[in-house]
Amino acid sequence: MAKIQIEQDYLVNRLVEILNISSPSGYTENALKWVADELSQYADVTMHYTRKGALVARWQGKNSDYSVGLASHVDTLGAMVKEIKPSGRLKLTQLGGYAWNTVENESCQILTSKGELISGTILLANGSVHVNKDVRGATRDDDAMEVRLDAKTTSADETQALGINVGDFVFFDPRVVVTNGFVRSRHLDNKAGVAIMLAMVKAVHEAGLQPAQDVVLFFSNFEEVGHGAATGFPDDMEELVAIDMAAIGAGQNSDEYHCSICVKDGSGPYHHGLTTKLRTLAEKNDIEYQPDIYVYYGSDGSAFWRAGGDVKIALIGPGVDASHSYERTHVDALIASTELCVAYVLGGE
Repeated sequence: MAKIQIEQDYLVNRLVEILNISSPSGYTENALKWVADELSQYADVTMHYTRKGALVARWQGKNSDYSVGLASHVDTLGAMVKEIKPSGRLKLTQLGGYAWNTVENESCQILTSKGELISGTILLANGSVHVNKDVRGATRDDDAMEVRLDAKTTSADETQALGINVGDFVFFDPRVVVTNGFVRSRHLDNKAGVAIMLAMVKAVHEAGLQPAQDVVLFFSNFEEVGHGAATGFPDDMEELVAIDMAAIGAGQNSDEYHCSICVKDGSGPYHHGLTTKLRTLAEKNDIEYQPDIYVYYGSDGSAFWRAGGDVKIALIGPGVDASHSYERTHVDALIASTELCVAYVLGGE
């Protein structure tokens, strides 16, 4: 198969756009609508939402006797208001798994029940080194962190009068920067996977080609809390490739410049036959990749298997540094991951 050109500007620009759409687990409607709008330009793609709120698209292939799937999640880390403190500041509860120190001193926005956004900063309570001699060694946990609102409030009543209440969503500032081929931002996990899927569809269409089989494009909305793609797939789907970020760190094989193929994560090994198929496609199409194992990791594929999904599942994705913190990847990894997705949906033609 001749290598299909991936439009780098489209891939990066769409990634930047969706990174700037707040979508923590439980509040993903705007991001999913944006994805649906992007896919709506293709006549051979039909879409619907599951009752749970995931977006499912079916892309017509040459054959419809069965379908293959690709999944990525639009939901990200975030928080909700747990308590309004007597000082008027906010205590939070986490959405997803992250260390509090990774969001300390970050800007955020609180979405009130009235639909208004109020800005603030996530801080260690009593965090001034000129006042608290224990700041450096203080434990950062749910009880130690708070939000300082950019509003005149010194009491719970004044904060509630702003329209803020328990259960309001809190969005983290992604701080998106594109420089020297790198994209650094919060929430590359897994907005990168979403952009890759969109760039894949565009590349195949512009090459005048068609998938070998019908393709299910699944955009889940609860992955960060463990049950994203547990349900919602069609009965005729035989394979699923989850696209998510590849973790980088000590002892890992992944890096920021390659597509990674995960052979095992915290849920166990992925399907050997499908993983081998992807590795073969990568080698046949001169797509550089890194095999890896992520011990503290789960995916949409994990969720579907645990829910009883009877399909072959594999996991791929671009290498992302500092996962669940201020993340970074390189366009080379994004393009390589897109190329592998293209090769997969074309069936190795």
